[in-house]
Amino acid sequence: MLTVMPILKGFVIGAGLIIPIGAQNSYVLSQSIKRNHHLVAATICIVCDFILMAVGVYGGGALLASNSALALIITWAGIVFLSVYGALFFKSCYQGGKGDMLKKVKPSTRKVVVFTTLAVTLLNPHVYLDTVVIIGSISGQFDDSQKSAFLVGIMLASLVWFYSLSLAAAKMSPWLSQEKVQRVINFLVAVLMWSIAWSLFNSL
Repeated sequence: MLTVMPILKGFVIGAGLIIPIGAQNSYVLSQSIKRNHHLVAATICIVCDFILMAVGVYGGGALLASNSALALIITWAGIVFLSVYGALFFKSCYQGGKGDMLKKVKPSTRKVVVFTTLAVTLLNPHVYLDTVVIIGSISGQFDDSQKSAFLVGIMLASLVWFYSLSLAAAKMSPWLSQEKVQRVINFLVAVLMWSIAWSLFNSL
């Protein structure tokens, strides 16, 4: 029971932090709708989460919180990237066109998907706040023998969520890729990216 409870707590806390729509989820969703290396994107998000969560649980949160210069660099990089990325989605929404978006959009190469997924993940300071700082502080309530079980729980939440999101969106892609639906999704993603960028700017 002592092992199961930290795993369950970790899973619930991890799900609460990961499931709310953010930059990672939006990108995985967009690639899944296109069925364009969506499992690659999901896997990269999971691996990055695993690494950052482990850093947080084993003491990295305090280091990041104390390094204001590093936090500032990451924040400005995130503002620039998310602003540009939002503009690209807004452009896709505005230009639109007729017909099935799934058939018209030129697929990104695997290399582009890998790079963009890493950028969406690592240039977003909210990722570090959730995985390193918040999870790191919560893990402090567990003793050394339970921290590993807590970490397993939050890792499972990331694994289950990103693969579920990717596979479900890919399954529904014939509907989600319709022009009207895709325009709405692109608009919402653009607004989300700009909102995150604005919140980062206000936090400076």
